[in-house]
Amino acid sequence: MPKKIALSWSGGKDACLALHYLMNSKEYDIDHLHTVIGEETNRVGMHGIKKELIEAQAASLGIPLKISHLPSDKSNISYEQVMREYASSCKSKNINTIAFGDIFLEDLKNYREEKMAEAGMKCLFPLWGIPTKEVIQEFLALGYKTKICAGDASKLDKNKIGETITQNLLNQLPKDVDLCGENGEFHTFVYDGPLFKSKVKIDLKSIQSHFYEYQIEEDKEIKTIKSEFYFAEIE
Repeated sequence: MPKKIALSWSGGKDACLALHYLMNSKEYDIDHLHTVIGEETNRVGMHGIKKELIEAQAASLGIPLKISHLPSDKSNISYEQVMREYASSCKSKNINTIAFGDIFLEDLKNYREEKMAEAGMKCLFPLWGIPTKEVIQEFLALGYKTKICAGDASKLDKNKIGETITQNLLNQLPKDVDLCGENGEFHTFVYDGPLFKSKVKIDLKSIQSHFYEYQIEEDKEIKTIKSEFYFAEIE
């Protein structure tokens, strides 16, 4: 009997390919997709994707969607509390494993495993260790379609935001940009492919810029770092 699990769902290509692997393995039964939405923004974190589009994806995939709401303070403490509550709801349904689309970030993998273990849960990483060039090539070869919905302004030209990823676009990316954006260079939204019953209809309205400030300690001094991110306003 397939093992009942949940999948952390951002709406992006890595989560989608992880879902593809899981559903084709015959070992797992995907009980639901799980997305954390900002209660103030009604959007997915750094992806900037509206809740309604995540719901449209789930509907086309034919998989139930569970949404957790992140308080407006967006703090790590609040996020971890949200995830503890979510883990508790999973265990009440006899689900003790959550799958993630991470590929090579050890610190993030360790963090997920540690926090989920504290909540009595296990983690599964279907894409772990696969070279990102192979991940994106297989994703495209399978016939999935995804747009760049957000990007680091220091890494990507503004005209790449909102574009559908193709081999030609990948060839144009700077050499220091990971082909899957695994270091946070860009994020994506999948709108069509083999698992979708129908194409998610989307319309690119505009490209927005958002500026962020955060502090780091360097040489015993606190420095303020400013960064700019582009977001595709997709409806």
